[in-house]
Amino acid sequence: MEFHDAANFLFDLRRYPPRPGTTATRDFLAHLDDPQESVRAVQIAGSNGKGSTARMTERVLREAGLDVGLYTSPHLDDVRERVRINGHKLTERALVEFVDDARPYVTDRAADGDAPTFFETLTVMALWAFRRADVDVAVLEVGIGGRHDATSVVDPVASAVTTVTLEHTDLLGDTVAEIARDKAHVAPDDAPLVTGTTGDAREAARDVAGDLYTVGTDADEDCTVAYGGRDGLEAAVSLDGGDWSVDTKLPLLGEHQARNAGVAAALARQVADLDRDDIARGLRNAHWPGRFEVMGRDPLVVLDGAHNPGGCAALADTLDSFDYDDLHVVIGAMSDKDHRGIAAALPDAEHVVACEPDLGRAEDDDVLARAFEAQGEATVETRSDVAGAFELARDAAGPDDCVLVTGSLYCVAEARAGWTRPTVPKRVDSVAEARETLSAAHVTDAGAWRMGGKGVHRVLRTRVQPRQAQYLKEEMLSLGGECAVSGLVDQDRENVDAVLMGTLAQFKRLAGKLDGQPYGLSPLADELRAALEIEGHGPDELGYPWEDGTAVMGILNVTPDSFHDGGEYEAVEAAVARAEEMVDHGVDIVDVGGESTRPGAEPVPAAEEIDRVVPVIEEISDLDTTIAVDTRKAAVARAALDAGADILNDVSGLEDPEMRLVAADHDVPVVVMHSEETPVDPDTDREYDDVVTDVVDEVTERIVLAEKAGLDREQIIVDPGIGFGKSPAEDFELLGRIDEFRALGCPVLVGHSHKSMFGRIDRGPDERLAATVAGTTLAAERGADIVRVHDVQENVAAVRAVEAADESLDVDE
Repeated sequence: MEFHDAANFLFDLRRYPPRPGTTATRDFLAHLDDPQESVRAVQIAGSNGKGSTARMTERVLREAGLDVGLYTSPHLDDVRERVRINGHKLTERALVEFVDDARPYVTDRAADGDAPTFFETLTVMALWAFRRADVDVAVLEVGIGGRHDATSVVDPVASAVTTVTLEHTDLLGDTVAEIARDKAHVAPDDAPLVTGTTGDAREAARDVAGDLYTVGTDADEDCTVAYGGRDGLEAAVSLDGGDWSVDTKLPLLGEHQARNAGVAAALARQVADLDRDDIARGLRNAHWPGRFEVMGRDPLVVLDGAHNPGGCAALADTLDSFDYDDLHVVIGAMSDKDHRGIAAALPDAEHVVACEPDLGRAEDDDVLARAFEAQGEATVETRSDVAGAFELARDAAGPDDCVLVTGSLYCVAEARAGWTRPTVPKRVDSVAEARETLSAAHVTDAGAWRMGGKGVHRVLRTRVQPRQAQYLKEEMLSLGGECAVSGLVDQDRENVDAVLMGTLAQFKRLAGKLDGQPYGLSPLADELRAALEIEGHGPDELGYPWEDGTAVMGILNVTPDSFHDGGEYEAVEAAVARAEEMVDHGVDIVDVGGESTRPGAEPVPAAEEIDRVVPVIEEISDLDTTIAVDTRKAAVARAALDAGADILNDVSGLEDPEMRLVAADHDVPVVVMHSEETPVDPDTDREYDDVVTDVVDEVTERIVLAEKAGLDREQIIVDPGIGFGKSPAEDFELLGRIDEFRALGCPVLVGHSHKSMFGRIDRGPDERLAATVAGTTLAAERGADIVRVHDVQENVAAVRAVEAADESLDVDE
């Protein structure tokens, strides 16, 4: 079974309406040998904040070294986002395996008129996946209520109810107290129910659960929360649980998120033995897309998936901490929500654009417009698509205004695509490679066979809404090109992959046709031009050494234990002499590192690392070269920049939450590497569907984090992390397809020097120079902006040879 067949099977279950009760889910799980019985589960219910709390709980537990599963809903782009293991969404391979196992059972039940629903099936899939991965704990976000929700098949070791407001009254009850009683049935048997509720809701929860652990701002709470307000794009928060306390910052803004942090910390403490640093660092790294995300500054652009009056009121309070002139609201909501209540809860707007997310349950834009017209004095417009509404609002906003996208996570997801959608140029030199590219985008076997011969010119793969894909296909065909679309048929929600094939001239004409079109197609025109570097859309000139071709970064390890040259340049005098030698050999960047990340390396305290690197950087700062510091600690980065470093090289991919802020404060480039573990864990058993596609997908969110801190993509250097959590075969796949990373709009670094990947071609640790030079040649030929190497002289020669060949071709043309 192919992935698109399996995914379509799941989406087809949406035709069955939601139903209360756990019997059907229990029967389904019994068919799969009851995976829930081997999973330690944390259950989180609530009207608002349960997704954010689930994410915070998961991140704190991972910081403590546990393997953690996370089940949430809805998803922003890909159904696999709902099931995550150690932060990674479920693989396509695992989803297909589950559907293979489950399909006969589902079909039999459907024949009896009792098919599992979409949510029930995904809940079963999550528990099945968590057992398959042997996670230490699974964090489950409840769907609706608590007592009758599908997730309540588990016997939780810890549970929470975040908040309670009037919602789903047809299922849960007509009062806050009734709804709270339903949600409180998630309470564990052997631990108090953690809750951030107040008043009648809290007392009703106590009636059901008995023992409560309360979180709030009052002094008599079990955990007292103090919100210190916004500090840039983070918020200060203090948690005091009597015998424990934490002061930290949150990437999720708002006083309500501080309460959620208290709930998450209390839950995590019931599950694992945590120290203060685990909680503080976990909370600070709990990024959660679509929850008060600040995506732009001039104007202020905020994305928030608030979908009921309570959530919108919290959004309004958070937005009040920002200074702006006029507010422009893009609103897209589901048909079962309180539209007038949402309109009343949001801040007064100067301009509202009501729109309709590409979803069957979405409310008509005219209905939303009427709710906002009745509420205030705003100018209200309608636009059928989210992307067009967002563009309309942003065009109308001045640099000191605010554009707010809200009403549902579905609306936010469509607006957010402009930051995260990949437009990947593919290297296709044969019919076989063309068919492989099509199959990877889930095009049916018949479609891949029919169109494979037409994909040997310029090929781009992107991910768009179904209606966008249909328009692209029609326009590309009209121009004489081709467009193959994924076999996914969930036209109600899921974004789909599209592979466009044509000549450069056809792509230019396509971009011209897309200009000014609705449904988010106009921004896509610029993305196509940028991906193919046509019509002046090449890299900006900012004065960085990689702008004139591939730059060579020379490795200078001032450590006793690095894998290739540990101990050789530990003394300052030796390090300086080595740097001078590299400059003589034509190096563009000297990368100074004071901590080894080889397998088995011991972490180095920040103070010791500073003592190693700072004296060297100070001594070589006058050399005619750019200086980078190889560190994963923000404190070391600050000291190195003060000593004269120009670039930060972070092999942990911004795991230190301060690192992106240090880079932005100093306005310097930062290397963001895709990494599973640092130091490298040789026993990491990471499963990839396609290592290039998966790494591009995961590093995209790291890029967005750096952008939100204030960096431009030209300053965010992507390193795919060769040798970090990948097999040798996967390392070679990354090297061979390094050109695909240019789709991210960032410079690309390749770090392959003397790595164990070359053992695949029978080269031992002391026999890898020639292989490294060959890898450098391949990387430079395929457009890498930086190669990071130990042997500067030989690799500079390889890069110069590639440049000479390219210049010769340019002259011939």
